[in-house]
Amino acid sequence: MTASFVTNASSCPLTDLFGRRITYLRLSATDRCDLRCVYCMAENMTFLPRRDLLTLEEMDRLASAFVARGVSKIRITGGEPLVRKDILTLFEALSRHLTRGALKELTLTTNGTLLAKYAEALARAGVRRVNVSLDTLDATRFREITRRGSLGVVMDGLQAAQDAGLAVKLNAVALKGVTEDEIHDLIAFAHGRGMDLTLIETMPLGDVGADRTDQYLPLTDLRRLIETRWTLTDIRERTGGPARYVRVAETGGRIGFITPMSHSFCETCNRVRVSATGVLYTCLGQEDKIDLRPALRGFESDQALHTAIDAAIKAKPRGHDFRIDRRGTPTLARHMSALGG
Repeated sequence: MTASFVTNASSCPLTDLFGRRITYLRLSATDRCDLRCVYCMAENMTFLPRRDLLTLEEMDRLASAFVARGVSKIRITGGEPLVRKDILTLFEALSRHLTRGALKELTLTTNGTLLAKYAEALARAGVRRVNVSLDTLDATRFREITRRGSLGVVMDGLQAAQDAGLAVKLNAVALKGVTEDEIHDLIAFAHGRGMDLTLIETMPLGDVGADRTDQYLPLTDLRRLIETRWTLTDIRERTGGPARYVRVAETGGRIGFITPMSHSFCETCNRVRVSATGVLYTCLGQEDKIDLRPALRGFESDQALHTAIDAAIKAKPRGHDFRIDRRGTPTLARHMSALGG
């Protein structure tokens, strides 16, 4: 992929009406995934027709427009981004912004099933860190949570990532009746291999064929459980996302807590998300959005694209409104896989 897009737009940084500087873009490469995790998808999903997705060249152009406006971190998400055909060409194209210093970090979130295949190539493209979703260390439970897939394949992917020199952070969704049983083992596993562990409250996005109230485990409760074995100290370190971190005295490692349900982190939000179809969402927990495709496809210049981005940023809400109603039904029909969380 070779692209160099000239824009007449101002290089003015993106700042919303609440004074928050937007420096982080999460770009979904696809809504497809090779797993069907119970908190993320229904077992029988209907995915977008491939013709509706942005081309990888369009994704490069769009992401580059954000870099021109001061975005310094880009995370490629899904679905599972590595199932997108020729996805490496997008990383290779965006790496030019790393080379010239405009982009500080290019990374991805993955389920790990294809990491053994792609880890070395990702490292060559300038990726230095990956987030890998891993909710259990038990092979049988892994199969139950993902409805398919092999824990061994993910373990091979983790090893390949570290062998390639990639820093790895594990993401675990806190699930009632699951995470309580495994949290101590997850901490020991992650920190024993030099990996951070981030715990995430399940978010009420999309119909997944399960009662959300049966899944939800507040991280305040989980932290109390962790503290029965481990000594935690709150630290001020941040990695550019919403996680609040603690240091574990016994391991020296970090645990992150992402709490969209029990504790809002909206006051420091620096993120926007773009779907694989080119729709810009300024908040994961709201339906505020603007379709960037007309600006991408209707003009050779990026001026219209910057105008559309500016309009979206001005409409960015103060915060999300995640909640689960009395029937356990999510308030947003959009599945997690549409934007990557």
